[in-house]
Parts: sequence; C-alpha cells; structure tokens
Amino acid sequence: MGLNDIPSGERVHIGFFGRRNAGKSSIVNAVTNQGLSLVSDVAGTTTDPVYKAMELLPIGPVVIIDTAGYDDEGMLGEMRVKSTKQALNRTDIAVLVVDAQLGMGECEKELTELFEKKEIPYIVAVNKTDITKGDVTGDNCVYVSAKTGDGIFELKEKLGTLAKLPARDVRIIGDKLQRNDLVVLVVPIDESAPKGRLILPQQQTIRDILDADACAVVVKDTELADTIKALGKKPKLVITDSQAFASANKQTPSDIMLTSFSILMARYKGFLDTAVDGARAIDELKDGDRVLISEGCTHHRQCGDIGTVKIPNWLKKHTGKNVEIHTTSGREFPDDLSQYALVIHCGGCMLTPKEMTYRMKCAVDQGVPFTNYGVAIAHMTGILKRSVEIFPHLYEKL
Repeated sequence: MGLNDIPSGERVHIGFFGRRNAGKSSIVNAVTNQGLSLVSDVAGTTTDPVYKAMELLPIGPVVIIDTAGYDDEGMLGEMRVKSTKQALNRTDIAVLVVDAQLGMGECEKELTELFEKKEIPYIVAVNKTDITKGDVTGDNCVYVSAKTGDGIFELKEKLGTLAKLPARDVRIIGDKLQRNDLVVLVVPIDESAPKGRLILPQQQTIRDILDADACAVVVKDTELADTIKALGKKPKLVITDSQAFASANKQTPSDIMLTSFSILMARYKGFLDTAVDGARAIDELKDGDRVLISEGCTHHRQCGDIGTVKIPNWLKKHTGKNVEIHTTSGREFPDDLSQYALVIHCGGCMLTPKEMTYRMKCAVDQGVPFTNYGVAIAHMTGILKRSVEIFPHLYEKL
C-alpha cells in the first residue's frame, strides 16, 4: 500500500485554527510546501474547512485541515464557525495561528479552551513576525513568518513531536489468532460490491490476519458451506459481511466462531461495547420513534443500499413498528441527537478513532442508544451472542 492509499482514518489529522486574516492558509501552504489553500488579504477567504491527505515530514501520512476564521460574522459566518467546531472533532493536533500584531484575544482564548476541553494537543504559531515579534509567549509557541519562511521548519519539528502519539494497541482480529489459524472471510458479490476490488474493512482484516501469521481464505457467501467442507482443517473463525449474516450463520457449523467485518471495525474504532449495549434499544422502538442511520463515508446510493434500504426494512420487520428513518453520510453528523430513540452507525472505517469516539459520546451523553450496522443486524438475526463469542467479556454479558 502506497502513501496515497493510506485511508483517512489511519492518518494524523492536523487542524489549523485562528481568526480571519491571521494567515492560517499562508502557514498551511508554507508547512506543506504546496499551494494547498487560497490566500488573500481579504478576511474570510477560507469559507469551509479544506481537507488534504498528504505526506508531511517528519510525521508521515497526514490530513491537513485549513479552517475558516473563528471570528467570522453574520449568518454565513455562524455556519462557518460551526463547521470549524466540527473540524475539531476529527483533529489530532491543532495549530492556533495568532497574528503577532493583534496577540491573544477572546477568539484565541476560546479556541484554546476548546482544545483543552477536547484534549487536543496544540501549538501556538505566532505569525507575521517579519513585521513584529508581538508579546505572545509560552513553551508551546513557535514564532513564524509565512511570508519569509522563518520558523516554518521549527513548526514542523514541533508538529512531529506531538504526532508521536501513544501507539494504539488495538488490533482488528490478529490478537485473537494463533500462528497458522485458518480464517474464512465471506465477501458477497452483489450490486453494492465495488467492481474489481475489496472494500477497506475487508482489506484491513486480511492484512491483520496475515500479520498474525494466520491464513485467510476469501469466498462468496454462496460458496461458504462447500468451502468449509473442502478445507482439510477446521477454521477457527468465519468473518462475514453483515448483509450475509443470516446466510453465513446457517452455513457455519456451531463449533466454528462467527462474526462480521462491521463488528470488528467497531472494536477497532473503540465502541464495540457501547454498540452491543445499544442494540437492546431496537426491541424497545415504538411507532413514530426516530432512528438515525449514519455512515462515515459518501458513496453512490444503489437500489439495495444497506443504510437507506436494507436496515430500515429489517427494523420494520423485526419490530413491527413504523419508525421514522433519518440518514446522514460523510462528515454530516448532528451534535443534537435528543430527537432520536436510536443511532445506528456504520463501522467507521473511513473515520478516525477520535471522531468515532466523539460521535459515540454525543449519543451517550444525551442518553441515546448507539450501535452499529453489524451489531444491529446480528441482534435482529438472533445471533448477536454468537457473533461476539470471540470476545469473552461480551459473550458472557449476553
């Protein structure tokens, strides 16, 4: 996998924040050594967050986020500030750009308070030092001039230091496997399957199995039973696409563990326990309840789309209730979830663990049950307990 193929959810997200005309976009261009953002002397040139995946030395693969001025005004300004706040939810490292001529004001103070509240490590980049050094001080300050390039190297070095975050010791499934274990992966090929390739969770799971020195066998759902019979060794685990859960359950002998890619992604992103607890709310839905079905990526909706067609149909069949379905995709996710009786999210393969945790906490803090596609489908299929057998603490709880 080349650097350009590394998914957004696996990259360090670096956000640049500050007031209008502080020079955020100019610093972004200087740090990246690219004309990534449009710059102008007119305040408010950047209207919406700009996201760019790239390699940034000495860090490696990153996503750079250039945001609108936090002091923007008017109706459109309020919308831009809201977008800037939302960008914080996917930011791993923040750079507060301060105009050396203006110093630290209420705008900068509010941003630093948001960084600290959301536990985001940050650097204060005091810009325009070719004009004046200003009076901003602090251990996390770097004095730069986007115009002359002074201090840009030091800023990148500080970013590199902060980017060395503690390594996540969470695996997708590899930590549950032994050398030479056999794992069968079930990948349906239907109208929703991308032509000529596997989707990201399938790719990542195969790689994690190989990293554990285990063996991965990939089959279509129609070939699962025959494949298990043909193998000379009993698989330790079958991992299926959630849409084929019912079929895979029937074809997989009871002495072989079964789970789904979506369940494994919920574990990898850090919200599996919450998702299992949240699935119970499906049985408590009433007529008229609102359910939010949210996906972390955007794609062309097809006639058999899982989020807009299949899950709503399964919900209606399982509960017998007429619930109101709302859907979001990509970066759309409401901060206020109080109107919903349940949130069902995708596995979040395209989102960072930070953003998935934020979305989960939005729901939990507001008392709204939160689950995901794989867990919800397993629950409605009646096999949730079986699908988490490989995770004893959850298996024993059900």
